Amino acid sequence: MKHWNHLILLVLAAMFAMSIGCIPRRYDPAKATRNYPAELGQVETVNMQVFQLSHSIRIVNASPQNYSDFDLWINQRYMVHVDSLEAGQSIEISMNDMWDVRGDGPNPGGWFRWYDPTPIRLVQIQADQESPLIGLVAILPEDERED
Repeated sequence: MKHWNHLILLVLAAMFAMSIGCIPRRYDPAKATRNYPAELGQVETVNMQVFQLSHSIRIVNASPQNYSDFDLWINQRYMVHVDSLEAGQSIEISMNDMWDVRGDGPNPGGWFRWYDPTPIRLVQIQADQESPLIGLVAILPEDERED
């Protein structure tokens, strides 16, 4: 009887492992955004830190400036609209709210992920359609920092 239990567990583990490979990436063409505005360039970097968490990012606005009604660009690809980020405020934005021009989303982290998490390397604010972008400081996760 003990051997049957081991065999059943082995079969279930194999079925689970095979099913993981069949799960698609995050894709929803209805949520596609516009192209990254590379022509605007970036003129400055402000005192805001961006920390990557398992399923989201946390932005800490350590600047004296309030920002409202802007688009946040991640890695020159993914975009999410932010209503407000006041001076001294911290906000958390889910990776599930970020989309690119094709309707693809970044891969969040976590224990039950199917793909490696998308690293957050470049974060920029687009205040309007004509002004240059404003850079934020992306803080690398501890396991990626050099000592």
